[in-house]
Amino acid sequence: MTSDEMTAIRRSLAQRSPGQFHLPEIWGGDWDALAIGDKVKTGRDFLEAVRRGEFAGVEDTGRKAGGGRLYLLRRA
Repeated sequence: MTSDEMTAIRRSLAQRSPGQFHLPEIWGGDWDALAIGDKVKTGRDFLEAVRRGEFAGVEDTGRKAGGGRLYLLRRA
């Protein structure tokens, strides 16, 4: 994941209400245009970044449902 993509995700998260979400919901409209391999790689990169604490207030729920892995956004 590029630094520009990480910045865009942080912007999207800042505008979002707390709660569960899937990565495509915060990625933006061009998610569907990505090749499947790019989606898989991006999803893995995001999961690893979340686990490293690079996105404040975002947790991996450890569950998958509907559109894939669920994340949780909390506000302090």
